[in-house]
Amino acid sequence: MGRGKVVLTGGGTAGHVTSNLALIPRFLSEGYELYYIGSYDGIEKRLIEAEGIPYYGVDTGKLRRYFDIRNFTDPIHVLRGEEEAKRHLKEIRPDILFSKGGFVAVPVVWAAHRLQIPVVSHESDMTPGLANRLTLGCAEKICCNFPETAEHLPKGKAVLTGAPIREKLLTGSREAGLRMTGFSGMKPVLMVIGGSLGSVAINNAVRKILPKLSEQFDIIHLCGKGNLDPNLRGTSSYVQYEYISDGLEHLYAACDLAISRAGANVICELLALKKANILIPLPKGASRGDQILNAASFEKQGFSYVLPQEEVEADTGRLFEAVEQVFREREKYVHAMRMSKQGNGLEAVFNVIVEVMEHEYLMRTGKTLPKTPS
Repeated sequence: MGRGKVVLTGGGTAGHVTSNLALIPRFLSEGYELYYIGSYDGIEKRLIEAEGIPYYGVDTGKLRRYFDIRNFTDPIHVLRGEEEAKRHLKEIRPDILFSKGGFVAVPVVWAAHRLQIPVVSHESDMTPGLANRLTLGCAEKICCNFPETAEHLPKGKAVLTGAPIREKLLTGSREAGLRMTGFSGMKPVLMVIGGSLGSVAINNAVRKILPKLSEQFDIIHLCGKGNLDPNLRGTSSYVQYEYISDGLEHLYAACDLAISRAGANVICELLALKKANILIPLPKGASRGDQILNAASFEKQGFSYVLPQEEVEADTGRLFEAVEQVFREREKYVHAMRMSKQGNGLEAVFNVIVEVMEHEYLMRTGKTLPKTPS
């Protein structure tokens, strides 16, 4: 018998899988059995199966905050997914479920709660998203990234942990990053991160001021799928990628300053890696406003310089001015990040899950889980 059985869930976007990917090697190194329940064909299926973890698919709906005719049929999919998840959980008989959120997790968390399987969840953003709001009552503990999040969670459940960061991201080499990009290392490196789908607003603004930027910086641009600019290939001070998986740690290591959206996962990576940054959050009209709140928290704590997208679109010169200012003052931001206890939340989240699992197992059986793999 191993140390216990852990089921992970979460999906819909890569951001809802990243923390689980970070936790997988940590659990395996301690001898736990891991399983994953996600959607039949979501991005989480491909990412998790690549890790060799047993994967179970369930039917899921999509939780929309806008009118769509499918809103009337999706509850049927969620309820069907709950029944499917119940069957999988009865087969696995796990000691705990960890949910990273997203609409994929809702039927799985509901099923675990009905089967009296303890649940720990993680809320990445400053305020809970719709999926997590639907499952708050099912969780024993809710890990979070921001001090302010506790005000929005049930009393006694919030634990400030930060986000689990993949250990690989902490092992990058600046020299390897320079080799990947072909940069000489004579100029500081600016990294532009628009998210897995990219950001048209950030891409356009950066490319508009590229001649001025490239006088002072070498630029790494993660521009999103389908957003490469063929006219800019082969520029000595500018490299562009749709998306990077292998070698991202080296690009991070090479960069001295980042421009980024304010998604919870990426800004927690910037915090863990102590990278001075400019955040351009997704505007309220294009989201529920979570990135604006995330960015405001990081600005308040001294980790980031925040620049509203509306200002960038009105005058791209504001972005160039911000880059110059933050680069001059980068040590101020790095110092604030070094003083923070948040950093990489991998151990903190792992410990919360293990503590809840061991407590619930003891209450249920009167016994303790094995301390070492056998």
